Amino acid sequence: MAAVPEELPSHLLGNGRPINEERTLTDLKVTGSIPADLDGRYVRTGANPVTGYSVHPFFGDGMVHGVRVRDGKAEWYRNRYVQTPFIKNPDANNLDPELLMDMTASKANTHVVGHAGKVLALEEGHFPYVLDGNLETVGPTDFNGVLKGSFTAHPKICPVTGELLAFGYSAFEPYLRYLRVSAEGELVQTENITVGGPTMMHDFNVTRNHVIFMDLPAVFDMNLAMSGDMPIRWDDNYPARLGVMPRDGNDSQVTWYDINPCYVFHPLNSYEEGDRIILDVCRFSHMWRESSLDFPSPNFWRWTIDTAKGTVHEEQIDDRAAEFPRVADSVIGLKHRYGYMMAMSGMNSPEDPMASRGAILKYDRETGERSEIDFGQGRMGGEPVFVPSANPQNEDDGYLMTYVYDASTDSSSFVIMDAASMDDEPVASVELPRIPNGFHGSWIDASVVS
Repeated sequence: MAAVPEELPSHLLGNGRPINEERTLTDLKVTGSIPADLDGRYVRTGANPVTGYSVHPFFGDGMVHGVRVRDGKAEWYRNRYVQTPFIKNPDANNLDPELLMDMTASKANTHVVGHAGKVLALEEGHFPYVLDGNLETVGPTDFNGVLKGSFTAHPKICPVTGELLAFGYSAFEPYLRYLRVSAEGELVQTENITVGGPTMMHDFNVTRNHVIFMDLPAVFDMNLAMSGDMPIRWDDNYPARLGVMPRDGNDSQVTWYDINPCYVFHPLNSYEEGDRIILDVCRFSHMWRESSLDFPSPNFWRWTIDTAKGTVHEEQIDDRAAEFPRVADSVIGLKHRYGYMMAMSGMNSPEDPMASRGAILKYDRETGERSEIDFGQGRMGGEPVFVPSANPQNEDDGYLMTYVYDASTDSSSFVIMDAASMDDEPVASVELPRIPNGFHGSWIDASVVS
């Protein structure tokens, strides 16, 4: 195993410090009351390098952390490495051209979703990895041989049809493929989509009848890859566009709309309103222009595509830095009133972790109001995942779930917050060992995986 440098990069300090031990804990201390109607798992993944070192925040090995909730109890906490080829061969270089083309060579470190009876651990350059209900690795899936390339870390589950809508991008032609998976888990449509070049497309948008691709100026550079650096750079000469296509359409049916240069990792949601398509997104002015660690602050924006006029109206909604946006799964692709984000200000500093102060932001798109849950000094939360209560009466009738790191104790907790009231006091909090910073996760209901 390669030696770990004495001086670690900032993403591996503070609560970025990797952990090695895989645990199963069943005697969990709970403060408050876990709602009895919750039956499922909250599972989140992140980049946790098995060697203890990675050159970039995106390159660590996928480790999932999950809490099983049932009958008002937290039955267990488990953390497991997704058993990709990098766990068996930790010194393998994930930027090696051969591994880039090996679709099983995933880091599986970006997102976890539940669909068609499976838990899928995702990373956008390779095949999904299937996990069982105890978070053990089953193995990679190519959907019975139908999937021929990469699969996004951000598929969308349609609440109306149950379909899993997805795409895959590549540094090599074809640069983009649209993918549609049936509610039963079969990959039923693959379409090559023409874009301007090898662009990094981290996420996309869906509405009830359309998908919208974001063809933006972050492009692959194989010279950077060969040097061992993040293989993507900003290109001021690459046009920024949105491509609208029917959900069962093909490349010839894509209509492209020019927008101002920017980058978007994550949209909040999108929907149709007559001739208009509304997209709420977290927008960066640019990405990786100066270096692979060039991350400007993201802000909440709304794009409105007028399909009759062929125009896009771009409007900044808030100047507060925020990312990791989510809506209720029941309104994905439909008109939403509420959206939730992780505040980006006050991110915990390795030099002074107590200086951080995390929050969850809630946006009411009907009234324009913003409210927040304040986690307190030295406490940082992650992406807020909305889970409805039993028989919800309103869109925000439910809970927000995340892991919270407390710098004062160097430990973490799983918190369940009231999404309607946005009260700072958790409905329930489960004490856990330290969980390193991570990316995305989901509530996987027992109706999906028992």
